[in-house]
Amino acid sequence: MVKRLLSCNSSDLLNFSASELKASIKASEGRTIVSENVVVHEPLVPDITNSEVAKAAGADLILLNQFDVLKPVILGLYENETTLKTAKVHSNAIKKLRKLTGRPVGVNLEPIAKDAVFLSDKEHISTGRIANRETFEAAKKLGLDFIVLTGNPGVGTTNDSISKNIDLAKKYFGGLVIAGKMHSAGVDEKIITVKDVQCFINNGADVILVPAVGTVPGFSKSDLEEIVDYAHKKNALVCAANGTSQEGSSVDVINRIAITNKFCGVDLHHIGDSGYAGVAPVENIFALSKAIRGQRHTVSLIARSTFR
Repeated sequence: MVKRLLSCNSSDLLNFSASELKASIKASEGRTIVSENVVVHEPLVPDITNSEVAKAAGADLILLNQFDVLKPVILGLYENETTLKTAKVHSNAIKKLRKLTGRPVGVNLEPIAKDAVFLSDKEHISTGRIANRETFEAAKKLGLDFIVLTGNPGVGTTNDSISKNIDLAKKYFGGLVIAGKMHSAGVDEKIITVKDVQCFINNGADVILVPAVGTVPGFSKSDLEEIVDYAHKKNALVCAANGTSQEGSSVDVINRIAITNKFCGVDLHHIGDSGYAGVAPVENIFALSKAIRGQRHTVSLIARSTFR
């Protein structure tokens, strides 16, 4: 048995194994927030990281986007490194970020499909952002807590390419593995189906990533409920992602998305990075926190010292 994440101190969280982190999230009954933030944009507050901002607004897990595991750079983490021109590669970047935020830290790694049929122009990304054995091993060496196998807009990630990389991630990374898409990733295919979920879980995924209801056309409450029901029967968790720039919408939109997805039974609520500085508006992270767990638990999280 582990303490529910909702009640954890940093000293608990930062010592969890992958299975303990998963159990702690499950025990929190749909009251866990994943905040995604871009590490290569000038931070919202120039002399601190976007991750620290997200934690202070109510984030439980920190997900780094555009982070190169072979050339680790996080703007705002080190003094006078707030732009790419001034930034340096630091092998201890994740260790330091975990200490400063007191939160588990993960990264997007993107399985690229060579035969993808694109809906939009193809985007090219660095080798250290592409899912493969080398980057999984690098992620483990850096001390990351979880990996999200997904795709940014236009990169060409398919559900098949995600599925094929899950067992590699489990073998060479070993931490918590989240798998799925929050939008098309530029590919002309259905974003996710129950059949995809079956493949992901059979290959070892701990958490299934799906779009939040209301963020992509045609993905309904009944679609999400079917996926949640199947995943939970197979002992997997579900993360509903608000990753289509609606993380920058009004507080009312954030609240409606949050409650709808909680009705459907999701375990984690993701909020994306499309604020002006690569992190969701702080008032929206705070609103999401209050919507899914109320004022008391929100204040407890943002006020609790990372030294506890």
